[in-house]
Amino acid sequence: MKLLVALGLTLAFVAVLLAVYYLHVLYFPVEVVLYSAILDGLIATLVIALLLLGLRRRLPFTGFEKLLLIAFWALSGYAFAISVPTVLDRSLSFYILEKLDERGGGIKLASIPDVFTKEYINEFRLVDVRLTEQLQSGTITIDNGCVKLTDRGRRIAEISSFIRKNLLPKHRLLMGQYTDVLTDPFATGAGQKIGYECQ
Repeated sequence: MKLLVALGLTLAFVAVLLAVYYLHVLYFPVEVVLYSAILDGLIATLVIALLLLGLRRRLPFTGFEKLLLIAFWALSGYAFAISVPTVLDRSLSFYILEKLDERGGGIKLASIPDVFTKEYINEFRLVDVRLTEQLQSGTITIDNGCVKLTDRGRRIAEISSFIRKNLLPKHRLLMGQYTDVLTDPFATGAGQKIGYECQ
């Protein structure tokens, strides 16, 4: 009995989540896709949690079981936010598949770098999207035409760099060869001044 009720409530959560997400993306402003989708998950969790609490005398759950259900729905909303809209918004892998489909099913291997640099960045307004996300996250500022790290951005960059260098695969398959080049992608240009730094 408990399992069926929990399953029913969870299906209701999924329906509310999808409805809230759909209405949000159609009718409301979205600054950052990830944050917006997380908010949708929290709204859906709140709606079903209120239903759960409103029906508390009719439902066979203990207080702890109710808490577990609410936590499960919140985590499910978070998983949805990361796994569906955010992945689709950011994924170069999905872009490759969509671009191959758009071009009739095939693109010359030698032309793929041009597709990324000449088409992907412009078609998906990649620079605008990522700068907007970083501004909304408080990791950068833009002053007098100069993009600068905030203290928060610097801390996140340091953590990211540490994880990349120490906790990512040292033997990753890249086009038929196992390598560790992606654990320190800036190594070849370390310390060089390119000329676009802010004065």
